[in-house]
Amino acid sequence: YVLVISTIVLTVIFLLAPLGMAALMSFDSRTFLGPFPPPSLSLDWYGKFFSNEFYLAGLKTSLILAVTAASISTVSGVAAAIVLDRYSFPGKDALLAFFLSPLMVPGVVIGFSLLLFFSLIGVFDGFARLLGGHIIITLPYTIRTTLAGLVGINRSFTEAALSLGANERQAFWEVTFPLGKTGMVAGAVFAFAFSMDDVAASIFLTDPTSVTLPVAMVSMMRTTFDLSIAAGSVMLVVLTVLLILVLDRM
Repeated sequence: YVLVISTIVLTVIFLLAPLGMAALMSFDSRTFLGPFPPPSLSLDWYGKFFSNEFYLAGLKTSLILAVTAASISTVSGVAAAIVLDRYSFPGKDALLAFFLSPLMVPGVVIGFSLLLFFSLIGVFDGFARLLGGHIIITLPYTIRTTLAGLVGINRSFTEAALSLGANERQAFWEVTFPLGKTGMVAGAVFAFAFSMDDVAASIFLTDPTSVTLPVAMVSMMRTTFDLSIAAGSVMLVVLTVLLILVLDRM
């Protein structure tokens, strides 16, 4: 028992210690990257983050991209999940595996493959390439969570609504959606969060006018590394935590 508890505690510390250090260093009052811990705290690095046009442009691109990709992935994922849940047809398992395959393929491979594909078909707009890539990497989450939400819905409920005069659309919005909305909302939240945080695929698909915030932070690490990157990282973590809280409440 003691060994199990010790392993759990050490694992939690191993996972959270880097985040805690980054969060604390983001409040460092020094104007340079010094040894840990910081001697005093301030919000200077957060001010520098919000005064950096490169970061702000990346944040704007990331928010628009995440909302758009999550919306498309949610609509497409819910439709695909309903078909996979309600109907039986040859190749159903293979189709499900195909939809979920981006979860098993490294993001670097997806990004590089999409870069070659978009170049081949003549798509050179950075935002369009990013949107295509983010839909691919977020769609599996919306399908998987929606399927999980549909498992407990008795099909006789929908059949009863149809027999009482409802059409397919009314049966979905009045019966299926209220009962399965938890999985659908969870998929949308996960899609938004993963789109906001993605670096591996996005770094291959950006162009000078469409750069996401994580890619902008990686670029700054290679040129003028400072603790404004830590401030941006903390804000991404806070955003993810807020999304989890929203999901929990809904």
